[in-house]
Amino acid sequence: MKYKELVKLYQALESTTKKLKKIEILSNFLKEADKEDLASVVYLVQGNVYPQSSSEKIGMSSRLILKVIAISTGNNEKTIEDLWRKKGDLGKVASELISKKSQHTLTRHDLTLSKVIENLRKLSTLQGQGTVNKKIGLVAELLSNADPDESKFIVNTVLETLRIGVAEGIINDSIAKAFDKDPKEIKKSYDLTGDYGEVALNTKTGNLDYSKINIGRPLKVMLGPKVENVNEAFEALGKPIQAEFKLDGFRLQIHKKNDEIKLFTRSLEDVTKQFPDVINYIKTHIKGKNFILDAEAVGYNPKTGKYLPFQAISQRIKRKYDIDIIAKAYPVEVNVFDVLSYESKTLINNVLKERRALLEKIIKQEKGKIILTKKLISDDEKELIRFYKESLNSGNEGLMLKNLNSIYKPGRYVDGWVKLKSVLEPLDLVIVKAEWGEGKRSNWLSSYTVACKNGKDFLEVGKVSTGLKEKTEGLTFNQLTKELRPLIIEQEGRQVNVKPKIIVEVAYEEIQKSPTYDSGYALRFPRILRLRDDKGLDDINTFNDIEMYYKKQKKT
Repeated sequence: MKYKELVKLYQALESTTKKLKKIEILSNFLKEADKEDLASVVYLVQGNVYPQSSSEKIGMSSRLILKVIAISTGNNEKTIEDLWRKKGDLGKVASELISKKSQHTLTRHDLTLSKVIENLRKLSTLQGQGTVNKKIGLVAELLSNADPDESKFIVNTVLETLRIGVAEGIINDSIAKAFDKDPKEIKKSYDLTGDYGEVALNTKTGNLDYSKINIGRPLKVMLGPKVENVNEAFEALGKPIQAEFKLDGFRLQIHKKNDEIKLFTRSLEDVTKQFPDVINYIKTHIKGKNFILDAEAVGYNPKTGKYLPFQAISQRIKRKYDIDIIAKAYPVEVNVFDVLSYESKTLINNVLKERRALLEKIIKQEKGKIILTKKLISDDEKELIRFYKESLNSGNEGLMLKNLNSIYKPGRYVDGWVKLKSVLEPLDLVIVKAEWGEGKRSNWLSSYTVACKNGKDFLEVGKVSTGLKEKTEGLTFNQLTKELRPLIIEQEGRQVNVKPKIIVEVAYEEIQKSPTYDSGYALRFPRILRLRDDKGLDDINTFNDIEMYYKKQKKT
């Protein structure tokens, strides 16, 4: 397939905001695509070159792309930077400059989809001396052979800023429509694989399977909506309920296949290398050759043994160097609460009480290393309230409440589990803008515009500048500035627009109606609680969540 065919698809999808029209456009394209290209097309329309479950990352900054455009078009970097400031999009900059490039049509060769995928995937494999120049060369090769429209989408794909309005639901329904399947079947298969490219290919070839999970490849974890009290939990789940401490850690999916062990976060990120201590616990404390477990990793103070908040250990998720040193400074305890597969048998359709019973047989518990979540099975409101208070007094967030006969349903907020927390639900939001500070904060980005998700778009819900420290322990302005600086895509005065990537957990006093932000809502007295390195953009709160919380607070 020629790359320009995909570009025409991009343009058609950009031209409409109607979901059904997008599904029609994409489904027709998928239906006609060769099976060799199908998975790549699915990844690319999502703005990626890999499935979500892959640990591979392109890893190129806006500054490097600026150099690529300079090489490919013969313009100096200052000219490109001035045009970037004016247009606010390096993809558009590349398109305009390439359209002006002399003799362009005489020197270029038609790009193929496979060539674009090949070069972009090589970016994530390069290491060692000369890596930067090699990366620049790979993208420059593509732009040197790209027409103006192709160059725009290549640049936006590399920078992960492709915005053609294709949300996960559109991908799902397009695959279903293209191959005459029930959208629920497609979603179920995706939740087990985390890979719509593979789902599309399996559907086209008649190999769709949503009954098995594969060890070594993460699946979407099961999540529960929030309830206000125990009685509301009884209404949702029936009686009795299995209650478990809700911990302030991060979700950890554990995969073991013979001697190979892999660890994944809830956003499907591979963090195996960052947790050698956890690997040792699994080898010595869990019986079995092959399994998938669902757990929560919680940091604790090695001197006092007390649990630490998530932010204290979040740096371990991103750490690439001196891992053994940081593991000793910030140890984690693994709290296991579910088993999804054991000795090659898929267990997600077994009921909770059976899965828990198996865990109690195969895990040798040791405090500070690996244990089972503390549980209580009860149909008594007062007993559950006491257990809830015990969890809070232990420094936890509250309780997870579960139906004993529930099966494991991968996905967001499904039936069978709920969570009980004592405070207004904090929001997981993404930073889309920031402002340089003044005075002693002039070298820091110290005010942040945060946004929720609405389909493939992001809607602003407020500015937040509190909750961070200047020099003390915890999340600092300096740390967040270092995270945001490489993501800057446009600057005007003291304000910068940044690529949506950094997710923060935000507390607030209430949600108000507001014309100031494009969501129509604003957070009153927001403050940043912590970075959420364990979550991806698909995990942040949605516009529907904001509306729901707004309506709920008005009833209380």
